[in-house]
Amino acid sequence: MNSKEQFLYKRKQDKNSDFVMWMAFPGIYSFSMSSLGYLWMFKTIDELEGVNIERICSDTEKTQFNIKDVKLFGFSFSFDLDFLTIFSMLEKYNIPLKSKDRSSQPLIFAGGPVVSANPEPYKEFFDFFIIGDGEEVNLTAVEICRQNSDRETALKLLSEVEGIYVPVYHQKRVKKLTKRLTECIYTPIISEDAFFKNTFILEMSRGCANRCGFCLASYLNLPLRCIPYDELLKTIDLGLAYTDKIALLGAQISAHPHFHDVCKYIYDKIKSGQNIEMSVSSLRVDAITSDVVKTLAAAGQKNSTLAIEAGSERLRKVINKNLTEEQIFNAVKIARDNGLKGLKFYGMIGLPTETEEDLQSIIELGKKVKKENKGFDISFGFSSFVPKANTPFQWCGRENTKSLEEKANYLKKELHKIGISSNVSSIKWDYWQAVLSRGDESLNDFVLEAYRQGGKLGAFKSAAKKLNINTDYFALKNYPFEKSLPWDFIEIKPGKECLIKENKRLVTNNYS
Repeated sequence: MNSKEQFLYKRKQDKNSDFVMWMAFPGIYSFSMSSLGYLWMFKTIDELEGVNIERICSDTEKTQFNIKDVKLFGFSFSFDLDFLTIFSMLEKYNIPLKSKDRSSQPLIFAGGPVVSANPEPYKEFFDFFIIGDGEEVNLTAVEICRQNSDRETALKLLSEVEGIYVPVYHQKRVKKLTKRLTECIYTPIISEDAFFKNTFILEMSRGCANRCGFCLASYLNLPLRCIPYDELLKTIDLGLAYTDKIALLGAQISAHPHFHDVCKYIYDKIKSGQNIEMSVSSLRVDAITSDVVKTLAAAGQKNSTLAIEAGSERLRKVINKNLTEEQIFNAVKIARDNGLKGLKFYGMIGLPTETEEDLQSIIELGKKVKKENKGFDISFGFSSFVPKANTPFQWCGRENTKSLEEKANYLKKELHKIGISSNVSSIKWDYWQAVLSRGDESLNDFVLEAYRQGGKLGAFKSAAKKLNINTDYFALKNYPFEKSLPWDFIEIKPGKECLIKENKRLVTNNYS
């Protein structure tokens, strides 16, 4: 696709096959080149003998293969609003959006966290979905499609594969796939045009054992799995043979039993004269140690992000983020004393049971941290709570938009007074994310209408009005535990009963 790309694996040239597949990323090329999951899926399929695969992005102008030759068209679906770009990409190649209107066109499928958690708002647009970890089942799906040119036959066979959901077959249960991690997933193609220029990203761990009540990344990827240490070192050395920029990825990388050893391995290389720039996705407050921070500082990282989620210990307990104020202050001190220039605290507003006192606690925390760390850059970033399917907080509605916007403005104003910059995600867009996250099949025409009307905020509002859909029901309403949920057919451990228990333990027990 691009002459500036370096492939870290040996590509099979001149495949003796007429089976053509497109792997699509619903965003621009530079973003696709920093998407580890997307690139790894491409690599594993590219290594198949009988498949010609091409990467397609929203800004792709010229394609190697003609759409009429494409038999299979896959999409990475990582964010709720990706459907807008997916629809525009399908229309760009004159493919009808609804699967019932397609006959000679390629089979269209999607995988990724959004559709693994709840595919129902999009079920009429895709022929099938990959639910969960797709590394192995993707290859099975491609093989079935390659061997069966008849759509109906292929879809029937796909519906019998564990981890694949085929809406036209209304499977009663679909099991979410969880892969044992034995090999390290890494950036297989390095590009200077990537968003993270010439950066080699490697996955240290998948999942998170902390289980914050709102967190889809944690619950969708349970249990926490770590890449073997020797495998990590081998992969780091592979990356460093091509570039001096590496990034360690994982929702809870500091929980890796050899995280400190990995940091030492990289630190020793830097101290022996090797030029390495290293970054990490984010750090847990209780995992910040001097050796980790020294490595980050030596590798050129000036700032880091700490997810504290809430300002008060009470509210942190509600969400299962058991951090004390003392731990937070200690983390800041270690970061400052060992070479970092600043920290960004990440928090959330509108969490279940949040009170005025909880909000005030954020400001008090900011004041104290600022006072004790003069000259150290402190900033805050906030989003608003979005209930996510298959988490303990999936039954909790969010606060109304007006109330959340008032909270956001109050926080920004009060933090600004004490010299702390802050930014808040769009409360209005977070509302529509919540609608989509807890949506059911009745939203298929709604998402289509929102797209047809231009996909801006007003389009969502007017689509709901036109189709008479009460979107507040999906976004704001507290659901009873006995309610049957649109995504109940997806079998994800630890299961609904455990999620109910966890919701009661966190929300009820910590309310007072």
